[in-house]
Amino acid sequence: MNRRKLLTTLVLLSGVTLVGAATAQAQNNAAIEAVRPLRPAVSGELRTLELPGFGTVHYYASEGGEGRPLILTHSVNAAASTYEMKPLWDAYAGQRPVYSLDWPGFGQSDRPDTRYSAELMSQALLALVAELDTEVDVVSLSLGSEFAARAALEEPRIRSLALISPSGLGEPRGSSQEATQEDGGARAYERLSRFEDPLYGLIRSRPSIHYFLSRSFRGDVPRDLVQYAWESSRQEGAVNAPLYFLSGQLFSRDGYGELYSKLEIPVAVLYDRDAFVSFERLPQFDTKSNVAAVRIPGTDGLPQWEQPDAVTDVLDQFWAQVR
Repeated sequence: MNRRKLLTTLVLLSGVTLVGAATAQAQNNAAIEAVRPLRPAVSGELRTLELPGFGTVHYYASEGGEGRPLILTHSVNAAASTYEMKPLWDAYAGQRPVYSLDWPGFGQSDRPDTRYSAELMSQALLALVAELDTEVDVVSLSLGSEFAARAALEEPRIRSLALISPSGLGEPRGSSQEATQEDGGARAYERLSRFEDPLYGLIRSRPSIHYFLSRSFRGDVPRDLVQYAWESSRQEGAVNAPLYFLSGQLFSRDGYGELYSKLEIPVAVLYDRDAFVSFERLPQFDTKSNVAAVRIPGTDGLPQWEQPDAVTDVLDQFWAQVR
């Protein structure tokens, strides 16, 4: 990533509108308000896993209902958490056993100053499947889809994958993904880390969070989603994992070739439009006999929020065919 692209990234990450008095006031308010422990994102019991070499990873559990357990995994961004999957949690908790994983560095999970990688993320999902010790269905969002696909290639107990607006099926879009293609994001990380405090101070403000979420909604952004993202972004160590995301180090260089094309289990892809990823290789993926691509019209990257009934209908039909 050259200097010009880095400056462009910093401008975009600031939300463009975060200038003048509004930005200064937002940063000042964030600075003086005491950090509070992060409240639960969903109902259910909060449990822990120890990930060797990393620390503690948290997940939510609701064991009521019948059928194969369902694991939900959220996306990755500056303020990601299980809350992104709340509409699906609310739809299925009590109907079947449901678990939702907070990726390392996000939500309730530990956020140490360590190296974050796609392999680390997939290891967290593998650890949860091993803990449950049974076959599971997995629903993953955006970049989380790459981590889930990586885990599924190693773990036969992952019986099916439903990928919502997955990354890795199109041309690189945005500076982060371009940095992945250049050198795996190493230089981008070194440059971005020089601006760590002011950069993250900008992107974790409410106006910035709202700006980026608005690019994933056709209509109004739910206030509760913005609020929880803001609360999550203020936890100790919250800057650490997002820097690896912003620099491109959590993306696969070729998500389709390295991951998706190798999947043999049933896969559903739910998509429409997305400001952050594209789907040029989805038609090729959809030709595989184990893959079903379903468009959820009227959505921009978070269909589980904008069209929850349409999403659950597709998922229910998909799982009915998975034996």
